[in-house]
Amino acid sequence: MKNSKTKYTGLEKAAILMMSVSQDTAGKILALLEDDEIKEISQAMSQLGAIPSEAVEKLANDFNNEINASVSMVGNLQNTERLLRKLLGKEKVDSILEDLRGPAGRNIWDKLSNIGEDVLAQYIKNEYPQTSAMILSKVPASQAANVLKMLSPEFAFEIMKRMILIDPIKKEVLEKVERTLKMEFIGSLTKTQKHDTSQVMAEIFNTFDRSTESKFMEMLESYDTDAAERIKRLMFTFDDIKKIDAQGIQAILKVADKSKLALALKGAGEEIRKKFIDNMSQRAAKILQEEIETMGPVRIKEVDEAQASIITVAKDLISKGEIDVSDAGDADQLIY
Repeated sequence: MKNSKTKYTGLEKAAILMMSVSQDTAGKILALLEDDEIKEISQAMSQLGAIPSEAVEKLANDFNNEINASVSMVGNLQNTERLLRKLLGKEKVDSILEDLRGPAGRNIWDKLSNIGEDVLAQYIKNEYPQTSAMILSKVPASQAANVLKMLSPEFAFEIMKRMILIDPIKKEVLEKVERTLKMEFIGSLTKTQKHDTSQVMAEIFNTFDRSTESKFMEMLESYDTDAAERIKRLMFTFDDIKKIDAQGIQAILKVADKSKLALALKGAGEEIRKKFIDNMSQRAAKILQEEIETMGPVRIKEVDEAQASIITVAKDLISKGEIDVSDAGDADQLIY
């Protein structure tokens, strides 16, 4: 069935163009994009559906005409804004321009949200409680909570009191803090910590559904075989649950959404099913097996989503050190 849409957003247009070019060209384009841009375009590609050939042809012609009409170019903020507004949605463009125009922009807070709680806690404990309160009010609540737990109870409570009473932050004060963070904290962190791009890409691939993952991995293998292998080794897939011991499986079962477990195991191999069933009570295991057996045909997308939720739980527990993943080879695997 053809897609009945006649108008596409800038992001959808970019996704269609990506699917129209050769794999080699698409791989080169992806190499030039930021991780979040790759994720956004990938999501748009996965949701396009069937595109009429005439729509693809019109989009290609429009793109070609735009390029030809601007052979003589001037690179400035105004022209950049004009181009972005043609290609992307308003909210995305406004966000990008805010970063370009601002003294530090929201990128500082994005970077802070990706920094380990222990590193952030180490920095905050040397700051004034009021400054610490402002910083923790700008990062995700889960991150702020973990940071507070790492501080002395007295200092953490001082910060909490100020967070409760904090007034709207004046622009000049916020800009000053952002500049300080950028120079003293983010700058020094960038110099001392190596950015593992393969790990970042592995995390991105972990979020793809099967078809998208397969498509991009194939493109990456054609572009850079070694990079593809590094990413594969770093990825944590549902099949890697086989490497988790009984205690780890029990930890997952305590946290995982039980309503998604049967669906996730419906599309899993017998070895992984047995892993979970062997670590459940007889009654719970029987109910789970019956649910899997009586479940009718299910969409692969639904299975992928259910498995992704279990993977998220497992990775969270691994990052907290609550479960271990064995790196043992096939010699240590059990055959049932």
